[in-house]
Amino acid sequence: MSLYIDIPEDKEQLPSLKTGQGKLAWMASVDHKQLGIMYLWLALVFFVIGGLEAMMIRAQLALPNNDLISPELYNQIFTMHGTTMIFLVLMPASIGLGTYLIPLMIGANEMAFPRLNAFSFWMTCLGGMLLYFSFFAGGAPDAGWFNYAPLSENNYSSTQGVDYFLVGLILTGIGSIGAALNFITTVLTLRSPDIKLNMLPLFVWMIFVNAFLMLAAFPLLNAGLFMMLIDRQFDAHFFLASTGGSAILWQHFFWAFGHPEVYIIALPAFGIISEVIPVFSRKPIYGYKFVAASSIAIALLSYSVWAHHMFTVGLSNTVNAFFAISSMLIGIPTGLKIINWIGTMHKGSIRLTTPMLWAMAFLICFTFGGLTGISFAIVPITWQLTDTYYLVAHFHYVFLGGSLFGLFAGIYYWFPKMSGRMLCSKLGKWHFWLFVLGFNLTFFLQHVLGVLGMPRRIFTYPDLPYWKVLNMLATLGAVMMFVGMAIFFWNIYKTLKKPRTVGENPWDAWTLEWATPSPPELKNFDEIPRVHSRRPLWDINNPDNPDKKLN
Repeated sequence: MSLYIDIPEDKEQLPSLKTGQGKLAWMASVDHKQLGIMYLWLALVFFVIGGLEAMMIRAQLALPNNDLISPELYNQIFTMHGTTMIFLVLMPASIGLGTYLIPLMIGANEMAFPRLNAFSFWMTCLGGMLLYFSFFAGGAPDAGWFNYAPLSENNYSSTQGVDYFLVGLILTGIGSIGAALNFITTVLTLRSPDIKLNMLPLFVWMIFVNAFLMLAAFPLLNAGLFMMLIDRQFDAHFFLASTGGSAILWQHFFWAFGHPEVYIIALPAFGIISEVIPVFSRKPIYGYKFVAASSIAIALLSYSVWAHHMFTVGLSNTVNAFFAISSMLIGIPTGLKIINWIGTMHKGSIRLTTPMLWAMAFLICFTFGGLTGISFAIVPITWQLTDTYYLVAHFHYVFLGGSLFGLFAGIYYWFPKMSGRMLCSKLGKWHFWLFVLGFNLTFFLQHVLGVLGMPRRIFTYPDLPYWKVLNMLATLGAVMMFVGMAIFFWNIYKTLKKPRTVGENPWDAWTLEWATPSPPELKNFDEIPRVHSRRPLWDINNPDNPDKKLN
């Protein structure tokens, strides 16, 4: 039975985006390309909101003993900032790229379940809007993006915000589960018959593995969210110790989701980097099988490390030792990927395009963030640094220096395919340098602040030696990132005003999406593409150069 949607043969019957009907059609669309773009726009909108919240945090912390905003508002803002960036920026952006690209990269015309695809997007959108409605309903959530009990219980949080947090994330979780089911089914059933699993583009492979992670992780989170909602609304006793519950149980639920979530966000970025580096190094990926297999190893190991977030709660030495060893082991497959990417660049004909610059910055910053993460596998170090700005710096190097830098590489790389227009390289490089330099100025110095003892989750601090100057410099770095992002949005706006001038394959890339027009028609392929290697367009463009074909 075919899962392809019925598409009119006459292109004039297709909705035009220049008409009111066309704009309305976006809202009712089940086309994977339109939904992928809507996911990306949703992520960009929430990125602006989360970025403004970050600027408010840095403004408050720029000076000691500052009273720019109240402690209550600060708690709400830093909770919403973390929740927004994780669940409403990095997740939708990753899902959006996968939604747009996977059918194109495997020779399919649509996702396996187009209506489920639309449902997943609108559930994510509704969850985000509901979360921010809390600002107008008595106060936003104020217990941190990890929402620890008992801080999230009625006795401690006086606003309705935590309830909006719980319901909003349940909705986004349902959307993520739907997207994961769609990814798995699409890859297994709709890829070109010539494409075996060991021939999948690495971006598709990473999304495919990632979908299994999402299917296992989000039900755990949603179960915990439902239990806490029942606690708050019906006075149950799951997580509140004063009534016989266990606050530690919430941490187990949350981090059993939370650590796989790190890789749910990181694996799509790994896939992007695995496409960008080979194209701009003019070499096939070094060690395709190792990159693919290490992704499976990461997915499996990610479920055995969650309690390294809990070394300070009083677990037994045996439990701590197990999770410490697991945390060190997961660094091995991740390190293999770094070696593969560097090996791909070695002796390559490197082109320093904007996507390649972001990919190289990803390699450096994510590696540094991974090394500081390994340091948290050492229990005594965790005891000293877990509640300091050292940890804040570490996870920003992973989430921003890793996942976000990878997403920027992907946006610059695939923007011509999605829009038919090339983002301005000069503005792109201004964005790159301002953001990367500002990022390192902000978060590298926070490692130092953490070692000096500055605790996280505080709205102000005393004027202790070096704290003031380091926080001022960190705020300056945040301003640089803000300016860089303003240039990025101006670049998008300016580019979308131009006519479409980009051909099918401006980067001379190798995967199937570049065989379609830019942007693709509603129907991706008139005929199922024939694929004989992992680099089908290379085979077509170099029929007389068999020595350079990928076996």
